Amino acid sequence: MRRLLSTLAVTSCLLTGFPVISWAQSLPGFTLFSGIKSENQLPFRLDFGGQTNSTDRYILRIPEQKMKLAVAQFAITYPDYYKGNFDPKKIEVRVKGKKVPLSEVKWDKEGKLINIYPQEPVPAGNKVELVLSNVRNPAFGGVYYFNCQILSPGDVPLLRYLGTWILSIS
Repeated sequence: MRRLLSTLAVTSCLLTGFPVISWAQSLPGFTLFSGIKSENQLPFRLDFGGQTNSTDRYILRIPEQKMKLAVAQFAITYPDYYKGNFDPKKIEVRVKGKKVPLSEVKWDKEGKLINIYPQEPVPAGNKVELVLSNVRNPAFGGVYYFNCQILSPGDVPLLRYLGTWILSIS
C-alpha cells in the first residue's frame, strides 16, 4: 500500500509540473519595470522553452486591435547584445492561422534588423503572427526587447512603431 501511495504521489507531482513547464514561455505575464507601457507589450510564444544555446521557434503575435492599417512591410529590431541567429528561409507570416506568401525576407545582422515583405499587403484588422523558425538562441540568457515596426502601402516610407515583445531566454 505504501508503494502505491508513493507512486501516486510522485506521479501527481510530475503531472502537475508539466503545465508549468509548457506555460513558462508563452505571452508576456506581469512585467515589472520594463520601461515599456503595457499597451505597447505584444504577446509571443517560444515553442521550445527559450533555453540558451538551443534551437527554438518564436511566434511573435500582433493582436487585431494593433493592426489598424494594412501592412506592406514588417520590421523587427532587436538589441545588439542579442547573439542569436535567425534563418530567413524559415520566417513566415500568418494571418488568421493561414500562411501569407512572402516576396522577401532580409536579415541585416549588423543592423540588428529583420525585414519581412509580404507579396500582397496584409489587410488591416487581422490577428497576425510572425513565425521565426530554426532560431538559434543566444549562449547566454537574458531579457531581450524585440520591437515591431510596420510600413503601410502608399505611406511615406517611414516605419511606424507597433509594439515590443519582451523575450526571456534562460
